[in-house]
Amino acid sequence: MESATNHQGQATPLRGEVGKLPSGSMPAIAASSEPIIRWFQALTIEQRVLAGFSLVFVGILIISAIAYHNINGLLRNSSLDGRSHELIQLLSSIDAAMDEAEGAHRRYLVTGEQAYLEVYTRVIGQKPTFTTFLNELTQDSPEQQRRADELNRLMDRQVNVESKAITQIKERGLQSVRKMALEGAGRGELDGIHQMINEMDVYERQAVNQRVIASAVSTRHTIVLLAIGAVLQLVLLASVYYLIRHDVTERRRVAGELQRRGELLEAANKELEAFSYSVSHDLRAPLRHIDGYAALLRKAVDQSLSEKAARYLQTISDAAKQMGQLIDDLLVFSRMGRQEMLQATVNLDQLIQSILSDLRLDLQGRQVSWTIAPLPEVKGDPSMLRQVFMNLLTNALKFTSAKTTASIEIGVEPLRSDEIVLYVRDNGVGFDMQYAPKLFGVFQRLHRADEFEGTGIGLANVRRIVHRHGGRTWADGVPDKGATFYVALPKGRLNDDVS
Repeated sequence: MESATNHQGQATPLRGEVGKLPSGSMPAIAASSEPIIRWFQALTIEQRVLAGFSLVFVGILIISAIAYHNINGLLRNSSLDGRSHELIQLLSSIDAAMDEAEGAHRRYLVTGEQAYLEVYTRVIGQKPTFTTFLNELTQDSPEQQRRADELNRLMDRQVNVESKAITQIKERGLQSVRKMALEGAGRGELDGIHQMINEMDVYERQAVNQRVIASAVSTRHTIVLLAIGAVLQLVLLASVYYLIRHDVTERRRVAGELQRRGELLEAANKELEAFSYSVSHDLRAPLRHIDGYAALLRKAVDQSLSEKAARYLQTISDAAKQMGQLIDDLLVFSRMGRQEMLQATVNLDQLIQSILSDLRLDLQGRQVSWTIAPLPEVKGDPSMLRQVFMNLLTNALKFTSAKTTASIEIGVEPLRSDEIVLYVRDNGVGFDMQYAPKLFGVFQRLHRADEFEGTGIGLANVRRIVHRHGGRTWADGVPDKGATFYVALPKGRLNDDVS
């Protein structure tokens, strides 16, 4: 009763408080919930689904814990109710037994017949059993334990009074207890026993009623809680289903968009390839004509040409050849971005030796000191990696051409857990580090064309190939003290993303 009253008494003020919220509190609540909303929006769909299932799981745990607590309370109340019913029945038995004992004792005092005494003795013999049961059934209730102790004292006093009367009969005869027989030897104690048993009975029945009410309230609360939990979990599961369905729909849309863009990209690549071939053929023909007719003109008027005119013709011829080389390098650079990659284990020692063999004509007449460390095997496209080291070595040879003895070192950094770092170091002209970002760009040159030949595409090609392998490139240099170019390749499988 108390729990039900308190529960209802608390609910009304809450409703009143909600109805009287100040006008400025709603924006405050919305503002406090904004971080949670932003946090939820920042989650991926997988994290949202996981969060939803986590909430469902936590909800099940909380509801299960509360239901377990309530069920334990119901079982505890049921056990107490059983003990209360046993106590009520025991009190009824004690009441009847003490009445029967008093009646048999009175009849014995009046008649002196032995049969009444035997009945009295038999009934009184049950008292120790009653006392034991009474103590066991009231041990959890201090109030009832106090009454049980008082009841035991009253029964002992009744038995003592009646025992004295029986002894007096045996010693003095029936006449000596006539007045006692008429009034009842233990009548006063028996009235106290009846009163105490009645108090204990009323107290126990009230306790049973209170537990019944509490069990009913707890049962209703459990049912309501389970219903609310079921609804919330259905809502959460529905939300998770919506998120999954929305994610599947979104992924299908993205997949369709990617497929459409892939088709457009494939068409664009085909058009680019056709354009590259067109540029290759259409530009090379005029360049050959320019170079060829410049040579014919020089031969035709060789005797009459002044030194300045001869230099002009030579410049025209050199520019045509330079333009042809630029076209060839651009085509190679373009093909490297579209060429399909092969995956194989590449022996870098053999690869470097093969490149040096191909460069032997360029090395004639030069003093080059080679330092080549044992190189590891790597995963990659053999032809592309050959192009990388061919460009790096020719670059080192080119920028050490002014040195009497060129020093070129090929080595590997201490092995790391995720990548292999290779380097090519030379003692050439080097470069200023503030221009390092330009090194790997297309047509980016740090030296004049009249100092060192080249088109500025070789290092750009190196970076593109290495990036397609999932690696990275960088360089260190000091003016007039050489440069070091680094290539970091990942261990394991290739990354075939076109950069």
